[in-house]
Amino acid sequence: MERNRIDGNRQKGGNMRKMTAGCIFFASGLLLLYAAKKVTGMADWYSEHIYSRLEGIIGRISGMFPFSLAEIGLYVLSLSLAVWTARTVLKIFRRQDGRTAAVNFLAGIFLTAGMLFFIYAWNCGVNYERTSFSDSARLQTREYTVDELKEVCIWLTDEVNAASGTVRRNADGVMVLDKNEKEGAVEAMEALGETYQELSGYYPVPKGLLNSWILSVQNLTGIYSPFTIEANYNSAMTDYNIPFTACHELSHLKGFMQEQEANFIAWLACTDSERRDFQYSGRLMGWIYCMNILHKEDYEAYEEVRARLSADIEPDLQANHDFWERYDGRIAEVANQVNDTYLKANGQEEGVESYDKMVDLIVAYYFAHTD
Repeated sequence: MERNRIDGNRQKGGNMRKMTAGCIFFASGLLLLYAAKKVTGMADWYSEHIYSRLEGIIGRISGMFPFSLAEIGLYVLSLSLAVWTARTVLKIFRRQDGRTAAVNFLAGIFLTAGMLFFIYAWNCGVNYERTSFSDSARLQTREYTVDELKEVCIWLTDEVNAASGTVRRNADGVMVLDKNEKEGAVEAMEALGETYQELSGYYPVPKGLLNSWILSVQNLTGIYSPFTIEANYNSAMTDYNIPFTACHELSHLKGFMQEQEANFIAWLACTDSERRDFQYSGRLMGWIYCMNILHKEDYEAYEEVRARLSADIEPDLQANHDFWERYDGRIAEVANQVNDTYLKANGQEEGVESYDKMVDLIVAYYFAHTD
């Protein structure tokens, strides 16, 4: 009896330590995020002096592995949670000190959640408050007319038409990558870093998931893992999406978390790349985003510009449509709602529509280089 009492006291003490540690992690993460939002210049200082070093160290360690550590970690965490839950439920039903087992389970979950939240704040959350890429690159957006947007769309149409004749295509006329996209993305981002100091430095290779279904069913092309500082992309999607997405996720590793800016950086990296498949990817993705906005603003103008697109590009657009149509469903809707809420919680008021705000930056870039 005495031994059972001692063991019980030890378990209570252990659970109390777990709960205390969890509270410390949550409080530290919240304090860090609050300081980044309220203290002027704190996020920029943190990104330059703290996060950049974390990215260099953790990114290099993660980059040593050919597979996504975040993906493997997700499987291990899910399996561990399932086993832990099953054991706890069995103890409760068998009345083998079920109350203690339940408390142990909840304390462990709380500690794990606190640790993950702190890592998220440390490696990601603060960067949402840093100076935007457009500001640091002195690219000012402005209100523009439909005619100006149409002009940009015509320019992009001519650009993508020219690029379409330079890429390799399969028997169905769908574009295929020239060679390994991972090294190509690193090379493109490193080259862009020579123009923009904010993007200079080390880049680990982006990683396609072993099981891309995880992203496909959520209608996601890629994801940045702040827990392992990795850029992950959906390797199953249509090829023209891959270079742009890989560069998009790598831009997050440099601390640029706003989705429209990650899109714009990816567009710059791809269109400036020496590889023809990357150029095509960037130009086509830029064209799609801009044309989607033109479609909303002036359908007749959209139809006029759309008619100028080369027939060679149609198989790519159809293949992309067919791919994502297979995964439309409730899971994709929920994932979209979750992503929308997450982005709004991090200061992107447009939510998932913030991806489209890349168009504002392309328009600004176009007129800044043509005026």
